[in-house]
Amino acid sequence: MSLFKARDWWSTYVGEQEEFDQGCLRVADVDNTESDKIIVGSYKGVLRIYAPEPSKPGAALQPEELILEIQLQDPILQVEVGKFVSDTELLHMAVLHPRKLSVYAISGTMGTVGHGNQYQLKLIYEHSLQRTACNFTFGGFGGVKGRDLICIQFMDGMLMFFEQESFAFGRFLPGCLLPGPLEYCSRTDSFITVSSSRQVESYKYQVLAVATDAENKHDSEHQKLGSGKRLMKDWMVNIGEQALDICITSFSQAASSILVLGERNLFCFKENGQLRFMKKLEYNPSCFLPYTSVLQGTINILIGNYNNKLLVYQDVTLKWVAQLPHVPVCVQVGNFQDLKGVVVTLSDSGHLQCSYLGTDPSFFQAPKVESRELNYDDLDSEMKELNKIIREATKTQDILPKAESTDDLKVTVVVSPNLDAVSQAPDNSVDVPVPSISLKVTIWSRLAVQDVKLSVCVQSPLAVTQDQLDFAALEAGTSRSVTLSVFLKESFPPATLGGDIAVSYRTPTERYPEVKPWLIDLNLPLNSDLKNNLLEELSVPRIAQYTFSLPLKLICQPVPPSKNAVHKITIDTNKPPVNISVLFPDFLGESDQEQINVLGFKLLTGSTITLLASKTSSRYRVQCDQFEDLWLITKQLVQRLQETFATEEHKDFVCTFPGPIPLQEYFQLIDQHFEMRLNAEKYKELLSERAVQYRAIQRRLLTHFKDKTPSPLRNLDTLLDGTYRQIIALANAAEENQAKLYQTFIRLKSATQLMVLLIGLWQKLNGDQVTILEAAFLPLTQDSQELGWEECVDAAVVHLLRTCLSRSSKDQALNPTNQLSMPKDTCRLKKHITLLCDRLSKGGRLSLAADAPQHAINMPGFQAIPESDMEERTADHAPLGTFQNLAIVTRKSEPDLSQSAVEENVIPEDR
Repeated sequence: MSLFKARDWWSTYVGEQEEFDQGCLRVADVDNTESDKIIVGSYKGVLRIYAPEPSKPGAALQPEELILEIQLQDPILQVEVGKFVSDTELLHMAVLHPRKLSVYAISGTMGTVGHGNQYQLKLIYEHSLQRTACNFTFGGFGGVKGRDLICIQFMDGMLMFFEQESFAFGRFLPGCLLPGPLEYCSRTDSFITVSSSRQVESYKYQVLAVATDAENKHDSEHQKLGSGKRLMKDWMVNIGEQALDICITSFSQAASSILVLGERNLFCFKENGQLRFMKKLEYNPSCFLPYTSVLQGTINILIGNYNNKLLVYQDVTLKWVAQLPHVPVCVQVGNFQDLKGVVVTLSDSGHLQCSYLGTDPSFFQAPKVESRELNYDDLDSEMKELNKIIREATKTQDILPKAESTDDLKVTVVVSPNLDAVSQAPDNSVDVPVPSISLKVTIWSRLAVQDVKLSVCVQSPLAVTQDQLDFAALEAGTSRSVTLSVFLKESFPPATLGGDIAVSYRTPTERYPEVKPWLIDLNLPLNSDLKNNLLEELSVPRIAQYTFSLPLKLICQPVPPSKNAVHKITIDTNKPPVNISVLFPDFLGESDQEQINVLGFKLLTGSTITLLASKTSSRYRVQCDQFEDLWLITKQLVQRLQETFATEEHKDFVCTFPGPIPLQEYFQLIDQHFEMRLNAEKYKELLSERAVQYRAIQRRLLTHFKDKTPSPLRNLDTLLDGTYRQIIALANAAEENQAKLYQTFIRLKSATQLMVLLIGLWQKLNGDQVTILEAAFLPLTQDSQELGWEECVDAAVVHLLRTCLSRSSKDQALNPTNQLSMPKDTCRLKKHITLLCDRLSKGGRLSLAADAPQHAINMPGFQAIPESDMEERTADHAPLGTFQNLAIVTRKSEPDLSQSAVEENVIPEDR
């Protein structure tokens, strides 16, 4: 935000739903009364003329200030004021339409009584155009005095000249594809434009006048083959970018200059095309205007940009920056009511403002403080009291402030119990039909809040129909509701079925009653705008959050159970078995039996998962051909079991996993993910090599083309084409590998969450310990080449092994600070994960408390192992009994379900 704002002297909004651009604003004495008027023309063809006379700065528009408003038949492209009529030197107004140029006279009649002055628009003459016009310029072409001639540039690059009421001649600019800005330089009698080749070009009027007349571009291209004068440029400069506008200055204290505003640079040329200076801009400019010269040899320039800023430069030196309420597309300077140098700006939507630069002076003087002697005893007692308050505040461990009992804004989310009747998912999102489910988000505000922004976040591959919504404000005690839909966007299952909603808002100053009266009653010479700005700055930004869960049926549907599966997980409980129809009633149809012990789930983009419940023992089994697809069903099973037994009489309910931990299946997914990262690195190196080769071939070809004596290319063009094809193929392969890498990361994330759940059930970890394990194994929400999952998890696991899971004080003292980098392989990570599970099985517990090292575990059969040994040692060299409860290979000892077992819904014992 700028320190200073442009002071609003007079402003209004021109029309409704009208568009404006560069040539739609002019400030001139159009009625020849020695008083500037503001002329505005819109693309809707409405012409308005204002005479601002505010009673005080910032006053609203008065009806008499709009002196003329008329609807013309065609859009207005440009408005100019000059001496366009032959028999008089009075100023007239020229209006350019796409197919017509009209010249008008503005006359005023003094009103009688209280009716005010009356202004009329009279058409003097007009020229019908056979081509579509772009812009025009005017001046004393050929050195004429006392009148202005007109030059119109068309969309096909033709220049058409009019000597006021009569047509003179037309010329095509050579090599013109698109028209650019056009200006006339009276000192050199030449026209300055910027071609589509990004070159500033100058054409003498005499050269244009005597050149061969051409009816079309084809005739212009054949001038060099026929008779007549050829149209030649006076000079040409390549600026390397498109030009937004051109202005030509002729101030008494500075030499005549040609200023060109580019997309990122400001150029200043002499009349002969030599560069005077160039200013690189750190923003995107929208308009500019050189308005005066206050220092010998320098030019003052106004530049507006798309950051709502108005910048004042003296040549290349920035002198002032002012904040505007809009993005200016045109800027002018005028004199109104004896106030000289008023800046007039116009936005593309019609916000017209007259402003001046500067600040409001402050006459406030701080009152003198009465001198009094200091009482050091009182100061000492006050210091002790403050120190006591500081010590009490530092004792608390809370980093964030506690939430208040009454929230200013509450967010609630209601997930529809049924899927949408008509899916809101795009047709091309997934190959199979994808359902969607509706979310109703309600925002209730206790106070009046402002700048309310709603953000909905769901984890990919899930997507929401609209993730960002803005509300201007909410009144006190009101609520706003919006309905959204969530659906599956990619062709692989998600790792979580949750989502988050965040609402950011600003509380008003009424929240702080002791502040606002102090500002209002303070006897300061501040205007109302400044006081309101101070009150607005005192509003506090806040955020309200809400977490919601999506139903399982959004991503899967019931199918007949599968008899055989590769991967199986068994969950034990200490309570009688619960029928599956009670646990998953949302997956039972009307024709299904009320008592069933087996149920099949089919992921929309994955495999089939089978859930079985034993009739004789309190055991449940989840089986599937894909290891990572077991996660969501296993999580739902444990969660629904806990909800079923969440009563006072079942306080001792617990779910356990008998083991062993399926590490081998987990390690296979880690290797797949790491292989994708290695492939991404290989593609990156190959692309870099081919790019270097491509640039080297280009340099060789450029050298051949610059050589004055032609020489054979020696198949360099063929090699260039082949290298280009290789770069395109490698880029496509790298993009495809990146998509596979992301999909593999989501699958690894699902498997990791399953591993954390199984380890927690296996060792009966409490909630804090499971949270520590999740933080170690799930440090990233998304993967990247700079910081990958493998190195982050390895560093976290090593930290746990050296702190809460350490065997001696020597291990606890080790604290490596090596920089994280992509490893060569995953052997070290897999050994550390295996060692973590082994130490947990021997009685180790996870803790981040400050006194954790004092409770270092003393596991039998262990000796202190140096870090170098821990990195190099394999599982095969571990002491006997280390892995007695741990599975390092695929569980072949667990029998598959037979045909009879599926039919009888009984899980065979595998003791």
